[in-house]
Amino acid sequence: MSPLPSTIAAGSLALAALLSPLRTTAQDQSKDTLNALRAQADRASVIYARGKAAHYTEKFDLSGMPHYAPKAQLTGWIRIAGNNYLADGLLGEFWEKGFAKFEPGIKISYYLPTSAVAFAALYYNQADLIMAHRPGFYDLLGYERIMSCDPVEITGVTGSYDVGGWENSYTILVNQANPIKGISMQQLDGVFGSARDGGWVGTNWRPDFARGPEGNIRTWGQLGLTGEWADKPIHLYGFALRYNTSTDFADKVLKGSDKWNENIHTYGNFVKPDGTRIVEADQITQALAQDPYGIAYNRFRGERPMIKRLPVAPGATDAYVEHTLENIQNRTYPLSCQVYFYTNVKPGARMDPLVVEFMHYILSQEGQAEVERDGKYLPLTADDVNAQLQKLP
Repeated sequence: MSPLPSTIAAGSLALAALLSPLRTTAQDQSKDTLNALRAQADRASVIYARGKAAHYTEKFDLSGMPHYAPKAQLTGWIRIAGNNYLADGLLGEFWEKGFAKFEPGIKISYYLPTSAVAFAALYYNQADLIMAHRPGFYDLLGYERIMSCDPVEITGVTGSYDVGGWENSYTILVNQANPIKGISMQQLDGVFGSARDGGWVGTNWRPDFARGPEGNIRTWGQLGLTGEWADKPIHLYGFALRYNTSTDFADKVLKGSDKWNENIHTYGNFVKPDGTRIVEADQITQALAQDPYGIAYNRFRGERPMIKRLPVAPGATDAYVEHTLENIQNRTYPLSCQVYFYTNVKPGARMDPLVVEFMHYILSQEGQAEVERDGKYLPLTADDVNAQLQKLP
């Protein structure tokens, strides 16, 4: 099969594609459809511009990772599909050129419109490797029904600290007036979740994840605040529940449950009549700044007036971890994010040797140094790398 055309400049192409129907068929579009296309076009232009800068100049310790050493000089094509941020930034280009220094006979073809189509490319055999966030329920269900197995998942990078789009980290926010000092993952489940009969791990239903209403936390007194705060209700803010951000947060915090606190206020991107795009993350912080009894989960995009971040403790402990760049990169902060590679390996079969070589390069000092150079995603730790290498032959 011939390789997919390279789309390392996919950001600009995607923008042109989004704008084209606005010029040619606007009269046939409903208002909602037109606004959705405008929002996507505006987003594409913002992301493309953001992707050309290195947002971090910090140097991380990569010394515990292996250097890349090819096992053999191979020839052929690797078709990589999915994550548009590889093309909107420079990382895809850096990896392609860096790998070619070691394996000049292996060529890379990128098709990177969006992670939303990544799994279809994999199970329709239009890609050898995809880069994406974790699959949604129907992404994985479709894959399993067609392929009769699960894809092999390999963590490639840690999400960014505060660069919007590059899987920027989750942060827990409260109003500046709130005296709370920190919150645990178990408490977050009690605050944002509700009584449930189980939860999901991939497409597996887990009844052992059930909990009753006694685990609900609805007042600030239940989080340890006293005096005038003790009986005050907790007001919640977050992303519209159809976003991947919400489902990923639910997987991390609510044990894969869709049973959210019934009173959560949720927001999505929308376009005002004047064409201005309003981002959900800004709506969340604006509402929280006016509500002393509010708490929110959000993608971190820098400090905001009248808002403070809470350190988060793993499990039910009070070993709070501050939300910092260092703690996101070293993965001690419980709500850091990752981006993954996926490939097909049928039961009893071996992984494509070209994919094996490329993934050994990604999981090397050389490959992770390119992540550092690009300055948006964050490199893995040596422990992360060594754990992922165990998945490769």
